[in-house]
This record gives sequence, C-alpha cells and structure tokens, in this order.
Amino acid sequence: MPHGNSLLKIKGFTSLGTRTPSSAIVRMINGCGRGRPRSQLMATLFMWTCLSTFSISAQTSTRVTVAVLDFGDSSTGLRVAAATRKSLREDSNLFVIDQSLAAAAARGNGYEGSLNLTTQEARDLGAAIGCDFFIIGDARTVARSPSNNANYFESYASIFIVSARTGRLSFWERTSERGDNADNAEKTLLQTLTTASRHYRVAILRAAEDEAKERIANVESPPAAIEVMSDEDNGKGDTREPRPYRRVKPAYAGAAAQAEIEATVDVLVDVDARGEISHLEIARWAGYGLDQSVIDTVKQMHFFPAMRDGVAIPMRVLLRYNFKQKPLEKAPTKPLKLPVRPSQAPF
Repeated sequence: MPHGNSLLKIKGFTSLGTRTPSSAIVRMINGCGRGRPRSQLMATLFMWTCLSTFSISAQTSTRVTVAVLDFGDSSTGLRVAAATRKSLREDSNLFVIDQSLAAAAARGNGYEGSLNLTTQEARDLGAAIGCDFFIIGDARTVARSPSNNANYFESYASIFIVSARTGRLSFWERTSERGDNADNAEKTLLQTLTTASRHYRVAILRAAEDEAKERIANVESPPAAIEVMSDEDNGKGDTREPRPYRRVKPAYAGAAAQAEIEATVDVLVDVDARGEISHLEIARWAGYGLDQSVIDTVKQMHFFPAMRDGVAIPMRVLLRYNFKQKPLEKAPTKPLKLPVRPSQAPF
C-alpha cells in the first residue's frame, strides 16, 4: 500500500492549536466501505494532503524577513543603508523589505532614529514594520582636526541588528575609516562594509535559530513566574523590594568613549529569596559595549532579598544606569611668576 505508507509520513496540519495525527487519516482509509462514500473520502484525503503540504513547507522555510532603515539623514548614511540592503538581498535565506515601506511604517510608529531603545519599543517598531529583524544605525563623514597631527576626514558607521520578536539587540558594530578627503574616506568605508556584510547575514540567521530554540525550550520548560514590585506596593505596607549591599558602577566602555556616546541601559534582575541573582536581561540597550559592561557589573552584586510580612520572597527589580561622557580634564596650571625689578624688590 504505497499510498498508505506515504500518508503515514505526514505530520498533520495544525489548526487552532490542535494537531490531526496521521493515524486518524489511516483510520479513515480503513473505514472506507463502512458507510462512508468513497468520493467523500477522496475529497477529504485531498484536502488533508494539500493542507499538510502547506504546513510542512511553512515549517521548513528558513527565510527571514529583514528591514533596513536609513542610517541618519546624511549622504553617507543613505549610501551605507543602500549598500547594506544590497548585500542582504544576495542571501537567499533573507527577504529584505522595500525601503520606502519600512520607512513609512517606522515613521507611523513614531520612530525618529534613536539607537537607545527599550525592548518593548523595539518590538513595537518591528511589529509596525512587519519583519523578523530590523537594522538601524548611524553613518556620517566628518572632518577631524587633531592638535597633534594632520587634518583628515573620518567616515564611520554604527550598525545595530535588532530582533523584532524579542526586542533585543542581537548584534552591533562600529566601523571607521580615514581619508585625506571626504570622498576617499567614504569610499573606503563602503568597501570595508561590503566585506563585513557577511557577518551581518550570519548574525541574523544565527539569532533567528537561537530564538527558535529558545521558544521551544520555553514551551517545554516554562520559566518560573516571579513577582514584580508595583508602584502601589513600593514603600507601602509590609512589602520591601530587594536592595543591593552596595552599588557598583559599570565601566564606561572604550567603544562608547571613542564614539562619544551618552545613553541609558536598563536591566531587569530576578533576585531570589536568598538575595542572589537567578536571572537578568537587558530591558533597554545601547550597544557600544555598554550593555555588556552593565551585565558584568550586575553579576557581581548581592542583594538583601525582598520582604513581605517579614518573609523573604523572590522579586524582579529594574536597575538603571546612565552613561555620560566624562568631561576632558584640564592639565593643572601653575601660577606665572613674573620677574621682580630691583626697584620693586622687598626690603
């Protein structure tokens, strides 16, 4: 029975969360002639075959939808974004959304070019565009006049790859090139980014694969629910939020200092009843190494646990870190001593 064997390999069509097993189809075959018209059976089998084929092709499709927004309003930003789209379209596993459609959707969502989004803002932006991942950034060409070297032009591009499903910053990179004039600097930058674009494609596909595994893991082993301190409870009644033994200041990352970045990083921290961190995740990202600096710092912290009616309980808290560029320290100046004329010399 070759037809029967082939039907046994069909996984079934998922509708409203209910999977129809192949054994049900086999029972329909065995039931032929027991009051069930053959024409009805064949129509049913044809329907299930079509639906199953559609379901399998949808499940095995690996094409990821990506949107690339413009990297600022400068000519360099527009060219870098266009080059990025062109490179991503060369990968058959990716589908790049039309630039005008993505830009219109982003504007409708109120996006104005920020590179310091919360995960919720990023999810909202991705949902408005209708993509799996979106790429934002900033690219410019500027003149530099160092005090101890010859003048030059710098073309740089900051690339942020963001997951529309989770709102997380999946990848960031800042590339910079120099030239004796603006055109040469920009040309070199575009050449460098063309070579590096393969890393962007790999980063997107790897993040998509990791998220798929994470979704499966969450279904099989759902994360434990943990209470969040509400504004009504904070400071009222017998509920007290977790408090760190001491605040540790995260380092201002070198990449952020080089790019002169000022940003805010929020991190959600799950503190268990012993005051230890059980889980943490970035809720507002900034890139440039600042997120990792915050994670490394928070992992070193210990807390007094949250308390309710005198009993320690697990609770989630949000910690916020503001990064600002340090002002340049001026070299100390010594008072100038003027020579004393003989006629002014003290007696």
